[in-house]
Amino acid sequence: MALSTLDPRTALVVIDLQNGIVGNPHLAPYTAAEVVERAGRLADTFREHGLPVVLVRVTTAADGSDAAPGRIDGGSNSRTWPEGWDVLVDELAGHPEDIVVTKRNWGAFYGTDLDLQLRRRGITQIVLAGIATSIGVESSARAAHEHGYHVTLATDAMADIDIETHRNSVERIFPRLGETGTTAEIVELLAKSRA
Repeated sequence: MALSTLDPRTALVVIDLQNGIVGNPHLAPYTAAEVVERAGRLADTFREHGLPVVLVRVTTAADGSDAAPGRIDGGSNSRTWPEGWDVLVDELAGHPEDIVVTKRNWGAFYGTDLDLQLRRRGITQIVLAGIATSIGVESSARAAHEHGYHVTLATDAMADIDIETHRNSVERIFPRLGETGTTAEIVELLAKSRA
């Protein structure tokens, strides 16, 4: 489905644009710099229109005691992270009016106060951007859909560690969860809907 509308109470939710994630040189189909620039453009536009910007970051305790449990084939869930890996990138940080949500799982809803923050502000729709498309963004989109939000996905303001998983999310999963559009399309529609 093509991008059709943005509700009067729409929030931007940016997933995991933090030092340790944007530092990955193996992102596709966009570089971290491209994703950060586009997410920044969306954030600036939302702020200009008085709409909430939510910056989501992922972290764990230094000893890994609050990392997601469970056995996985993909290696250990507990890792040691370098100092500052969980700090939001400078391009997005520094706006006291933004909402910062800290998560310890893939998705931004489980175990956080994101739903509460959105509902208290009367939010009915979210626009999602961030890294990684098939992990944090998709998990958050699924939960937002399950929570009854209208979901819009800024497909050129996200990237993944694998091009095929990015494509699968964008082409097969996202159309079942909401509407997709580019950063430029979302900015243009936001300007029209707020005029």
